[in-house]
Amino acid sequence: MDFPSTQFVPSRMMGTCEPIHQIGMWGENFKSIGNPSISASVTVEVDNKLENESETASHEMPAPSYKHDQEASKPFDKIQRRLAQNREAARKSRLRKKAYVQQLESSRLKLIQLEKELEQAREQGLYIGGGLEAGHLGFSGAVNPGIAAFEMEYKHWMQVQNRQLVELRTALNAQISDIELRIVVENGMSHYFELFRMKSTVAKADVFYVMFGTWKTSAERFFSWIGGFRPSELLKVLVAQLDPLTDQQIFEVCNLKQSCQQAEDALSQGMEKLQETVSATLAAGQLGQGTYFPQVAMAMKKLEALVCFVNQADHLRQETLQQMSHILTTRQAARGLLALGEYIQRLQDLSTLWATHPREPA
Repeated sequence: MDFPSTQFVPSRMMGTCEPIHQIGMWGENFKSIGNPSISASVTVEVDNKLENESETASHEMPAPSYKHDQEASKPFDKIQRRLAQNREAARKSRLRKKAYVQQLESSRLKLIQLEKELEQAREQGLYIGGGLEAGHLGFSGAVNPGIAAFEMEYKHWMQVQNRQLVELRTALNAQISDIELRIVVENGMSHYFELFRMKSTVAKADVFYVMFGTWKTSAERFFSWIGGFRPSELLKVLVAQLDPLTDQQIFEVCNLKQSCQQAEDALSQGMEKLQETVSATLAAGQLGQGTYFPQVAMAMKKLEALVCFVNQADHLRQETLQQMSHILTTRQAARGLLALGEYIQRLQDLSTLWATHPREPA
Protein backbone atom coordinates (compact mmCIF):
# COMPACT_ATOMS: atom_id res chain seq x y z
CA MET A 1 0.00 0.00 0.00
CA ASP A 2 1.09 3.57 -0.50
CA PHE A 3 1.59 5.45 2.71
CA PRO A 4 3.29 8.84 2.83
CA SER A 5 6.05 8.79 5.36
CA THR A 6 8.79 11.36 5.67
CA GLN A 7 12.29 10.59 6.85
CA PHE A 8 14.90 13.05 7.97
CA VAL A 9 18.61 13.23 7.90
CA PRO A 10 20.35 15.98 9.81
CA SER A 11 22.60 18.41 7.97
CA ARG A 12 26.25 17.73 8.69
CA MET A 13 27.00 21.34 9.36
CA MET A 14 23.87 22.86 10.85
CA GLY A 15 22.02 19.90 12.33
CA THR A 16 18.80 20.80 10.52
CA CYS A 17 16.37 18.16 9.35
CA GLU A 18 15.84 17.51 5.67
CA PRO A 19 12.82 15.48 4.45
CA ILE A 20 13.41 12.34 2.39
CA HIS A 21 10.21 11.24 0.62
CA GLN A 22 10.44 7.43 0.49
CA ILE A 23 6.78 6.78 -0.10
CA GLY A 24 4.42 8.82 -2.34
CA MET A 25 3.42 12.21 -1.06
CA TRP A 26 0.22 13.97 -1.86
CA GLY A 27 -0.07 16.91 -4.24
CA GLU A 28 -2.09 20.00 -4.65
CA ASN A 29 -3.86 21.20 -7.76
CA PHE A 30 -3.23 24.75 -8.81
CA LYS A 31 -5.47 26.62 -11.16
CA SER A 32 -3.85 29.10 -13.48
CA ILE A 33 -5.39 32.54 -13.64
CA GLY A 34 -5.53 34.09 -17.09
CA ASN A 35 -4.78 37.72 -17.81
CA PRO A 36 -7.88 39.91 -17.99
CA SER A 37 -8.86 41.19 -21.38
CA ILE A 38 -8.99 44.85 -22.31
CA SER A 39 -12.36 46.48 -21.95
CA ALA A 40 -14.34 47.04 -25.13
CA SER A 41 -14.77 50.76 -24.48
CA VAL A 42 -11.03 51.38 -24.35
CA THR A 43 -10.47 49.31 -27.50
CA VAL A 44 -13.15 51.19 -29.43
CA GLU A 45 -11.73 54.51 -28.32
CA VAL A 46 -8.25 53.56 -29.46
CA ASP A 47 -9.61 52.17 -32.76
CA ASN A 48 -11.53 55.42 -33.46
CA LYS A 49 -8.46 57.50 -32.71
CA LEU A 50 -6.28 55.46 -35.03
CA GLU A 51 -8.99 55.48 -37.72
CA ASN A 52 -9.21 59.31 -37.65
CA GLU A 53 -5.44 59.59 -37.87
CA SER A 54 -5.42 57.14 -40.78
CA GLU A 55 -8.09 59.11 -42.66
CA THR A 56 -6.18 62.37 -42.19
CA ALA A 57 -3.02 60.78 -43.43
CA SER A 58 -4.86 59.40 -46.49
CA HIS A 59 -5.72 62.94 -47.66
CA GLU A 60 -2.14 64.10 -47.25
CA MET A 61 -0.37 61.10 -48.84
CA PRO A 62 -1.24 59.40 -52.13
CA ALA A 63 -0.98 55.81 -50.87
CA PRO A 64 -0.01 54.53 -47.35
CA SER A 65 2.91 52.14 -47.38
CA TYR A 66 3.16 48.79 -45.56
CA LYS A 67 5.85 50.27 -43.32
CA HIS A 68 3.51 53.06 -42.30
CA ASP A 69 0.83 50.50 -41.30
CA GLN A 70 3.31 48.69 -39.07
CA GLU A 71 4.35 51.89 -37.34
CA ALA A 72 0.72 52.94 -36.88
CA SER A 73 -0.07 49.68 -35.08
CA LYS A 74 2.79 50.06 -32.59
CA PRO A 75 1.03 52.61 -30.31
CA PHE A 76 -2.05 50.39 -30.18
CA ASP A 77 -0.02 47.30 -29.18
CA LYS A 78 1.88 49.29 -26.58
CA ILE A 79 -1.36 50.59 -25.06
CA GLN A 80 -2.77 47.05 -24.99
CA ARG A 81 0.23 45.68 -23.12
CA ARG A 82 0.29 48.56 -20.67
CA LEU A 83 -3.42 48.27 -19.90
CA ALA A 84 -3.13 44.51 -19.42
CA GLN A 85 -0.18 44.95 -17.07
CA ASN A 86 -2.00 47.62 -15.07
CA ARG A 87 -5.13 45.51 -14.73
CA GLU A 88 -3.12 42.45 -13.64
CA ALA A 89 -1.19 44.49 -11.07
CA ALA A 90 -4.44 45.94 -9.72
CA ARG A 91 -6.00 42.49 -9.50
CA LYS A 92 -3.06 41.11 -7.53
CA SER A 93 -3.10 44.13 -5.25
CA ARG A 94 -6.80 43.60 -4.50
CA LEU A 95 -6.19 39.91 -3.72
CA ARG A 96 -3.32 40.75 -1.36
CA LYS A 97 -5.38 43.38 0.40
CA LYS A 98 -8.34 41.00 0.76
CA ALA A 99 -6.15 38.24 2.22
CA TYR A 100 -4.52 40.68 4.63
CA VAL A 101 -7.88 41.99 5.82
CA GLN A 102 -9.19 38.44 6.30
CA GLN A 103 -6.08 37.52 8.29
CA LEU A 104 -6.48 40.56 10.52
CA GLU A 105 -10.14 39.77 11.11
CA SER A 106 -9.38 36.13 11.94
CA SER A 107 -6.64 37.17 14.37
CA ARG A 108 -8.97 39.69 15.98
CA LEU A 109 -11.71 37.09 16.51
CA LYS A 110 -9.24 34.60 17.98
CA LEU A 111 -7.88 37.23 20.35
CA ILE A 112 -11.39 38.17 21.50
CA GLN A 113 -12.25 34.51 22.11
CA LEU A 114 -9.01 33.92 24.01
CA GLU A 115 -9.57 36.99 26.17
CA LYS A 116 -13.07 35.76 27.02
CA GLU A 117 -11.78 32.33 28.01
CA LEU A 118 -9.00 33.80 30.12
CA GLU A 119 -11.46 36.10 31.86
CA GLN A 120 -13.81 33.19 32.57
CA ALA A 121 -10.89 31.20 33.96
CA ARG A 122 -9.91 34.06 36.26
CA GLU A 123 -13.49 34.33 37.52
CA GLN A 124 -13.52 30.60 38.24
CA GLY A 125 -10.18 30.77 40.03
CA LEU A 126 -8.39 28.60 37.46
CA TYR A 127 -5.84 31.13 36.23
CA ILE A 128 -3.19 31.77 38.84
CA GLY A 129 0.06 33.63 38.32
CA GLY A 130 0.05 33.20 34.52
CA GLY A 131 -0.52 29.44 34.63
CA LEU A 132 -3.23 26.86 35.26
CA GLU A 133 -3.92 24.61 38.18
CA ALA A 134 -5.22 21.56 36.37
CA GLY A 135 -4.92 18.79 38.94
CA HIS A 136 -4.02 15.48 37.34
CA LEU A 137 -3.55 17.02 33.89
CA GLY A 138 -0.15 18.28 34.97
CA PHE A 139 -0.23 21.78 33.50
CA SER A 140 3.00 23.64 33.97
CA GLY A 141 1.85 27.07 35.14
CA ALA A 142 4.28 28.68 32.72
CA VAL A 143 4.53 32.43 32.29
CA ASN A 144 4.99 32.27 28.51
CA PRO A 145 1.80 33.78 26.97
CA GLY A 146 1.85 31.24 24.13
CA ILE A 147 2.01 28.37 26.61
CA ALA A 148 -0.71 29.85 28.80
CA ALA A 149 -2.98 30.15 25.75
CA PHE A 150 -2.23 26.57 24.71
CA GLU A 151 -3.01 25.19 28.16
CA MET A 152 -6.38 26.93 28.09
CA GLU A 153 -7.06 25.51 24.63
CA TYR A 154 -5.94 22.04 25.66
CA LYS A 155 -8.19 22.06 28.71
CA HIS A 156 -11.11 22.85 26.41
CA TRP A 157 -9.87 20.20 23.95
CA MET A 158 -9.99 17.55 26.67
CA GLN A 159 -13.54 18.54 27.62
CA VAL A 160 -14.67 18.16 24.01
CA GLN A 161 -12.73 14.88 23.78
CA ASN A 162 -14.62 13.43 26.76
CA ARG A 163 -17.97 14.43 25.22
CA GLN A 164 -16.99 12.84 21.90
CA LEU A 165 -16.09 9.58 23.62
CA VAL A 166 -19.57 9.47 25.16
CA GLU A 167 -21.06 10.20 21.74
CA LEU A 168 -19.00 7.44 20.12
CA ARG A 169 -19.98 4.90 22.76
CA THR A 170 -23.66 5.84 22.44
CA ALA A 171 -23.57 5.69 18.63
CA LEU A 172 -21.98 2.23 18.62
CA ASN A 173 -24.49 0.87 21.14
CA ALA A 174 -27.44 2.42 19.29
CA GLN A 175 -26.52 0.71 15.99
CA ILE A 176 -27.08 3.86 13.93
CA SER A 177 -26.53 3.88 10.16
CA ASP A 178 -23.03 3.99 8.70
CA ILE A 179 -23.71 7.43 7.22
CA GLU A 180 -24.55 8.87 10.65
CA LEU A 181 -21.64 7.02 12.24
CA ARG A 182 -19.25 8.34 9.59
CA ILE A 183 -20.09 11.90 10.65
CA VAL A 184 -19.22 11.06 14.26
CA VAL A 185 -15.93 9.46 13.14
CA GLU A 186 -14.96 12.45 10.99
CA ASN A 187 -15.65 14.80 13.89
CA GLY A 188 -13.38 12.69 16.10
CA MET A 189 -10.60 12.71 13.49
CA SER A 190 -10.86 16.47 13.02
CA HIS A 191 -10.59 16.90 16.78
CA TYR A 192 -7.17 15.19 16.83
CA PHE A 193 -6.04 17.24 13.83
CA GLU A 194 -6.97 20.38 15.75
CA LEU A 195 -4.66 19.25 18.57
CA PHE A 196 -1.79 18.91 16.10
CA ARG A 197 -2.47 22.44 14.88
CA MET A 198 -2.44 23.76 18.44
CA LYS A 199 0.87 22.02 19.14
CA SER A 200 2.43 23.46 16.00
CA THR A 201 1.52 26.95 17.18
CA VAL A 202 2.84 26.56 20.72
CA ALA A 203 6.05 24.93 19.42
CA LYS A 204 6.98 28.32 18.01
CA ALA A 205 6.68 29.79 21.50
CA ASP A 206 8.62 27.01 23.30
CA VAL A 207 9.58 23.91 21.38
CA PHE A 208 10.97 22.15 24.48
CA TYR A 209 7.56 22.47 26.11
CA VAL A 210 6.03 20.47 23.26
CA MET A 211 9.00 18.17 22.79
CA PHE A 212 8.78 16.77 26.31
CA GLY A 213 4.97 16.88 26.61
CA THR A 214 5.11 19.20 29.62
CA TRP A 215 1.33 19.68 29.64
CA LYS A 216 0.67 15.93 29.89
CA THR A 217 0.40 13.63 32.87
CA SER A 218 3.42 11.70 34.11
CA ALA A 219 2.27 8.36 32.63
CA GLU A 220 1.62 9.98 29.25
CA ARG A 221 5.10 11.51 29.30
CA PHE A 222 6.55 8.08 30.10
CA PHE A 223 5.29 6.80 26.71
CA SER A 224 5.92 10.06 24.86
CA TRP A 225 8.00 10.25 21.67
CA ILE A 226 8.82 13.71 20.24
CA GLY A 227 5.83 15.35 21.89
CA GLY A 228 3.23 12.60 21.48
CA PHE A 229 2.47 8.92 21.04
CA ARG A 230 4.64 6.73 18.81
CA PRO A 231 2.37 5.72 15.87
CA SER A 232 3.72 2.17 15.49
CA GLU A 233 3.23 1.44 19.20
CA LEU A 234 -0.27 2.86 19.13
CA LEU A 235 -1.17 0.58 16.22
CA LYS A 236 -0.40 -2.40 18.47
CA VAL A 237 -2.88 -1.11 21.03
CA LEU A 238 -5.64 -0.37 18.52
CA VAL A 239 -5.41 -3.46 16.33
CA ALA A 240 -5.98 -5.71 19.33
CA GLN A 241 -9.33 -3.93 19.86
CA LEU A 242 -10.48 -4.27 16.23
CA ASP A 243 -10.72 -8.04 15.74
CA PRO A 244 -11.86 -9.55 13.52
CA LEU A 245 -9.94 -8.00 10.62
CA THR A 246 -9.93 -9.40 7.10
CA ASP A 247 -6.73 -10.77 5.60
CA GLN A 248 -6.49 -7.71 3.36
CA GLN A 249 -6.87 -5.36 6.34
CA ILE A 250 -4.21 -7.24 8.29
CA PHE A 251 -1.85 -6.96 5.30
CA GLU A 252 -2.44 -3.21 4.96
CA VAL A 253 -2.06 -2.59 8.69
CA CYS A 254 1.27 -4.47 8.68
CA ASN A 255 2.51 -2.33 5.80
CA LEU A 256 1.35 0.79 7.62
CA LYS A 257 3.16 -0.25 10.78
CA GLN A 258 6.37 -0.90 8.84
CA SER A 259 6.15 2.51 7.17
CA CYS A 260 5.62 4.15 10.57
CA GLN A 261 8.65 2.41 12.04
CA GLN A 262 10.85 3.54 9.14
CA ALA A 263 9.76 7.16 9.56
CA GLU A 264 10.14 6.97 13.34
CA ASP A 265 13.68 5.60 13.01
CA ALA A 266 14.63 8.40 10.63
CA LEU A 267 13.27 11.07 12.97
CA SER A 268 14.94 9.50 16.00
CA GLN A 269 18.29 9.34 14.20
CA GLY A 270 17.87 12.97 13.16
CA MET A 271 17.19 13.92 16.78
CA GLU A 272 20.30 12.10 17.96
CA LYS A 273 22.42 13.86 15.35
CA LEU A 274 20.96 17.22 16.36
CA GLN A 275 21.83 16.55 20.00
CA GLU A 276 25.40 15.70 19.05
CA THR A 277 25.70 18.83 16.92
CA VAL A 278 24.35 21.16 19.63
CA SER A 279 26.56 19.55 22.26
CA ALA A 280 29.64 19.93 20.08
CA THR A 281 28.74 23.55 19.38
CA LEU A 282 28.39 24.40 23.07
CA ALA A 283 31.70 22.66 23.88
CA ALA A 284 33.60 24.43 21.09
CA GLY A 285 36.56 26.53 22.16
CA GLN A 286 38.31 26.49 25.51
CA LEU A 287 36.03 25.73 28.46
CA GLY A 288 36.59 27.50 31.77
CA GLN A 289 37.37 30.96 30.38
CA GLY A 290 33.92 32.40 31.04
CA THR A 291 33.38 33.63 27.46
CA TYR A 292 30.88 31.45 25.65
CA PHE A 293 28.13 33.66 24.20
CA PRO A 294 29.13 32.99 20.56
CA GLN A 295 28.78 29.24 21.15
CA VAL A 296 25.39 29.68 22.82
CA ALA A 297 24.13 31.89 20.00
CA MET A 298 25.22 29.32 17.41
CA ALA A 299 23.57 26.50 19.39
CA MET A 300 20.35 28.51 19.51
CA LYS A 301 20.40 28.72 15.73
CA LYS A 302 20.84 24.98 15.38
CA LEU A 303 17.99 24.26 17.82
CA GLU A 304 15.53 25.87 15.41
CA ALA A 305 15.55 22.51 13.61
CA LEU A 306 13.80 21.02 16.66
CA VAL A 307 10.52 22.68 15.62
CA CYS A 308 10.79 20.84 12.31
CA PHE A 309 11.17 17.49 14.08
CA VAL A 310 8.15 18.12 16.33
CA ASN A 311 5.95 19.14 13.40
CA GLN A 312 7.00 16.15 11.32
CA ALA A 313 6.33 13.77 14.21
CA ASP A 314 2.79 15.15 14.49
CA HIS A 315 2.45 14.92 10.72
CA LEU A 316 3.30 11.22 10.94
CA ARG A 317 0.71 10.75 13.69
CA GLN A 318 -1.95 12.50 11.60
CA GLU A 319 -1.16 10.46 8.50
CA THR A 320 -1.34 7.24 10.54
CA LEU A 321 -4.83 8.11 11.78
CA GLN A 322 -5.96 8.96 8.26
CA GLN A 323 -4.58 5.76 6.78
CA MET A 324 -6.24 3.67 9.49
CA SER A 325 -9.58 5.31 8.75
CA HIS A 326 -9.17 4.28 5.08
CA ILE A 327 -8.24 0.70 5.92
CA LEU A 328 -11.05 0.12 8.44
CA THR A 329 -14.78 0.08 7.96
CA THR A 330 -16.78 2.96 9.43
CA ARG A 331 -17.79 0.91 12.46
CA GLN A 332 -14.23 -0.32 13.01
CA ALA A 333 -12.92 3.23 12.75
CA ALA A 334 -15.41 4.35 15.40
CA ARG A 335 -14.28 1.53 17.70
CA GLY A 336 -10.66 2.52 17.06
CA LEU A 337 -11.25 6.15 18.03
CA LEU A 338 -13.11 5.02 21.14
CA ALA A 339 -10.24 2.70 22.08
CA LEU A 340 -7.68 5.48 21.54
CA GLY A 341 -9.62 7.92 23.73
CA GLU A 342 -10.10 5.41 26.52
CA TYR A 343 -6.42 4.44 26.38
CA ILE A 344 -5.46 8.09 26.98
CA GLN A 345 -7.96 8.26 29.85
CA ARG A 346 -6.41 5.17 31.45
CA LEU A 347 -2.94 6.75 31.24
CA GLN A 348 -4.27 9.85 32.98
CA ASP A 349 -5.95 7.76 35.68
CA LEU A 350 -2.72 5.82 36.15
CA SER A 351 -0.91 9.11 36.74
CA THR A 352 -3.48 10.16 39.32
CA LEU A 353 -3.29 6.84 41.12
CA TRP A 354 0.50 6.90 41.10
CA ALA A 355 0.59 10.42 42.52
CA THR A 356 -1.86 9.64 45.33
CA HIS A 357 -1.00 6.10 46.41
CA PRO A 358 0.78 5.83 49.79
CA ARG A 359 4.55 5.37 49.66
CA GLU A 360 6.31 2.78 51.74
CA PRO A 361 8.88 4.27 54.13
CA ALA A 362 12.46 3.90 53.00
